[in-house]
Amino acid sequence: MSASTQRLLNKTAVITGASSGIGRAISRLFAQHGARVVVNYRRSRASAEKLVREITAGGGEAHALQADVSSTDDVGRLIEASHAHLGRIDIWANIAGADILTGEGASLQPSEKLERLIEVDLKGTIYCCWGVAPLMKAAGSGVILNMSWDLALHGMEGRNPEMFAAVKAGVLGFSKCLARSYAPEVRVNDLAPGWIETAFAKEIMRPDAYGGIVERTPLRRFGAPEDVAHAALYLASDEAAFITGQTLRVNGGLV
Repeated sequence: MSASTQRLLNKTAVITGASSGIGRAISRLFAQHGARVVVNYRRSRASAEKLVREITAGGGEAHALQADVSSTDDVGRLIEASHAHLGRIDIWANIAGADILTGEGASLQPSEKLERLIEVDLKGTIYCCWGVAPLMKAAGSGVILNMSWDLALHGMEGRNPEMFAAVKAGVLGFSKCLARSYAPEVRVNDLAPGWIETAFAKEIMRPDAYGGIVERTPLRRFGAPEDVAHAALYLASDEAAFITGQTLRVNGGLV
């Protein structure tokens, strides 16, 4: 990729929840477009360090930093360490999210699932934004990307979707307020993915449910993490310089 097509050349970026899925895809794509990145992880150190090796092997710069975004102390430490590694923070993407659908998260009681979602997805996003937005404003510029959900805007039946939508709608409302609070120096936008090929879709979802979603989606497929990453790249780039307080749905037209 030539320098002329590197849309984040000389930019720095911190991506939370970057050891897998959408966060991993965003980290890789940002690095390919010239950004120096921090790959944040909570538990998956090996996966995060593998991604760092991939990025550096391709000529990029990346650093793996552990932090639990639901902890204000960890968030402060992540911001401080990221600034030390990168020199400044131009872009911050809040991608970390609690998994209540696979692994041990799937066996939790509804009250426990809700608590995890609130702690990681909602509070974690707020803590990170409150920590980094003032620094960006003082520096004169910055971009924050938060993670919502398209069905938080439209609705879906079921206990898990009820909880997920409630929390992601909270992220959406917070983002719109933050965009006003820190304008004009800082741009804040939401990504709202639809059905993406995650571990849940690949390993647990019933084939008939999977097929039904594909049939109802105008583009006739599930999204890939890379589809969300390209939307994030656009919102983080100077091409979106007049866009703030908005929600970009990445859902193949389903909603």
